[in-house]
Amino acid sequence: QLQLVESGGGLVQPGGSLRLSCAASGFILDYYAIGWFRQAPGKEREGVSCISSRGGRTNYADSVKGRFTASRDNAKNTVYLQMNSLKPEDTAVYYCAATLRGSSWYSILPTSYNYWGQGTQVTVSS
Repeated sequence: QLQLVESGGGLVQPGGSLRLSCAASGFILDYYAIGWFRQAPGKEREGVSCISSRGGRTNYADSVKGRFTASRDNAKNTVYLQMNSLKPEDTAVYYCAATLRGSSWYSILPTSYNYWGQGTQVTVSS
C-alpha cells in the first residue's frame, strides 16, 4: 500500500524555521516526482514547491521563493521542505504528494499528483 506521511509541523514564531519531512512507504520514492502543497482555512489548496524524481529540478511558488527549499534523500525514501523566515501567512496544513513521472518532470499543480499524505499543521504566530 502506497503511503506518504508528513511530519515536522508545529507552532513557530515569525522569522523562525521548520523542516517538514515526507516519508514514503510501500513504494520507491526515487521514481516519483514530489509536490508540496498547503491549504489555509477557507482557501483553496495551493502549490508551494515541487521536485523531480531523479533530476533534482525544483520549482517554487513566488510567495516562498528564497525562503523554502525542497530536497530529497532517496536512500531514506524521504523528501524534505526546509522553511525559513516563516511568516504568519504561511500558516496552513501542508501536504506532500507523489506521482510517477519521468526523471525531469515536475509540476506545482495539485491535479498532477496521485498520492497524498494526511497533512501536517504549520502555525506561524507570536
